[in-house]
Amino acid sequence: MKRALSILAVLAIMFGTTNLMAQEEGNAAAAAEETSTDTIQQDMDTTAMAAAEEAPAQEEAAPATTEEETAVEEDMSFHQVLKEKFIEGGPEFMGIVLITLILGLAICIERILYLNMATPNAKKLLAEIENALQSGGVEAAKEVCRNTRGPVASIFYQGLERSGEGIEMVEKSIVSYGSVQMGLLERNVSWISLFIALAPMLGFMGTVIGMIDAFDAIEAAGDISPSLVAGGIKVALLTTVFGLIVAIILQIFYNYIIAKIDSIVNTMEDASISLVDMLVRFENK
Repeated sequence: MKRALSILAVLAIMFGTTNLMAQEEGNAAAAAEETSTDTIQQDMDTTAMAAAEEAPAQEEAAPATTEEETAVEEDMSFHQVLKEKFIEGGPEFMGIVLITLILGLAICIERILYLNMATPNAKKLLAEIENALQSGGVEAAKEVCRNTRGPVASIFYQGLERSGEGIEMVEKSIVSYGSVQMGLLERNVSWISLFIALAPMLGFMGTVIGMIDAFDAIEAAGDISPSLVAGGIKVALLTTVFGLIVAIILQIFYNYIIAKIDSIVNTMEDASISLVDMLVRFENK
């Protein structure tokens, strides 16, 4: 009986010790889990703080990059942009449009210089011819016309040459030679109108051919890529833009030249009427 009690006591002690050890191990595991959780939480907080600090920096960096790109674009001059677009349009039709612009401007500049030199001072010339008629007659008036530059002086000279044949011959001579001078004023103007019509048509032709090339590229690629389509259409439309720009520039010069010619012709007509009246008064003396 004593042995049984002793065995029970020993078993009780062993069981209690085992429970105590298990409880200690559980407490240790819980402590370890709490420590691990705290560490993870600290790491997460640190990461969140770092991300929060990096976000404004990235936001600041993004505007800085945008500002740099804008500054680079602003630094490009109009000449550089025009050169870049010209190269993108292709040398075939862009070169032809450029040649059209050069030839048209050359003719415009030549006509403007000629017309400015031909612009008469009709009142001064009429006054000199009247003084010459009163002092030296028709020959002195013809000498004044020979020494004066311009279409009005040339017309006056032809009229004075026929002054001995009557006023009617003077009028016919003035009308006939006036037509000759008007033809000289309008010389090469038709070429300007040709270049005005030709430049947009060349641009349109380049656009059509560029569109055909773009569709050929789409067919070769086997799919409709937005970048491929947009790039081909952009290149094709550049020729039209440059053709229209050339036509606008030449049209401005053309209208100025036509207005200048009309002004000179009106001056010639008014001066011719005054010359005929002057010769009539001279013959009636």
